[in-house]
Amino acid sequence: MKKRPIYPFAALVGQENMQLALLLNVINPGLSGVLIRGEKGTAKSTAVRALADILPEIAVFADDPYQLNPDTEAETWRSLRQAAGLPADETLPAVERRKVRVVELPVGATEDRVVGTLDLEQALKAGEKRVEPGILAQAHRNILYVDEVNLLDDHVVDVLLDSAAMGVNTIEREGISFSHPARFTLVGTMNPEEGELRPQLLDRFGLCVTIEGLTQVDDRVAIMERRAAFDTDAESFAAGWQEQSAGIAQKIVAARALYPQVEAPRELLFTIARTCLDVGVDGHRGDIIMLKCAKTLAALAGRKEANEADVHRAAELVLPHRLRRQPLMEIARSVQDARQHNLQQQTARGVQA
Repeated sequence: MKKRPIYPFAALVGQENMQLALLLNVINPGLSGVLIRGEKGTAKSTAVRALADILPEIAVFADDPYQLNPDTEAETWRSLRQAAGLPADETLPAVERRKVRVVELPVGATEDRVVGTLDLEQALKAGEKRVEPGILAQAHRNILYVDEVNLLDDHVVDVLLDSAAMGVNTIEREGISFSHPARFTLVGTMNPEEGELRPQLLDRFGLCVTIEGLTQVDDRVAIMERRAAFDTDAESFAAGWQEQSAGIAQKIVAARALYPQVEAPRELLFTIARTCLDVGVDGHRGDIIMLKCAKTLAALAGRKEANEADVHRAAELVLPHRLRRQPLMEIARSVQDARQHNLQQQTARGVQA
């Protein structure tokens, strides 16, 4: 049976901040994920699955539970087999190509299910300690989608964010310490009406966007028309957006290749630091993520140098969930005030010079 097409990412109406935040994170997983806050029915899960569908295929070893890259992680494959109590065969398994997957984390997931645990059946039958990989192993090089992340146990969220930041998952059970790569794009969604994340956890998401239902009549009509067309003939509708989808995929590939070459002038670091101080951001994580985000924006635009416009755009994605001293509705105004303050300072320095 032929698989039904995914609703195209390029066909989404509105929600530009959400789309941009998702693109930035698949280009640079080092941004530590994106938190999407908003009411139900605003295309959050649709956008994530649509983006995964247009990403370039990845190469994996056949039947590999850790989704390792055959080009760069062959030795890791052998090491993991040996550490898990399996024979580290000299011959590598066959290589296959497949689409990037969206790995979903259930709300009721336990730490053992997320991190991995001992294979009790193997331990009882053969007396061998063997690791059973968890969801983080499945998520390596894929997208980890956590719906209603605010309803998860705080400790589980901590584990997710640690792995997203470090790119490694460590299992420590019954005298076994076992680590494997876990570099994934983390996407968390939540409805603020159902409860908030603790500030310490909120701060560790790299980017955050708040989305609402569109208020323009034309936009809402466009959503209905496109959805009706997709439901009537999904293949024809998807084919009609193929060119735009391919264009987005090409930009992602180009930006990934360009990002390591992108530089940020030192004066831009001062702009970032002043912006974070002016809006009252605690700690230094916001500064670091803003720099990464500005450079990723430059890479997406095809440039090798980040500029002040990139910093201002990054501020809108990086700072809102890190402010503790004012309500969310004042955040945009605070960021704008910080921009104006920086502009005034730059003008004053130019006059003095």
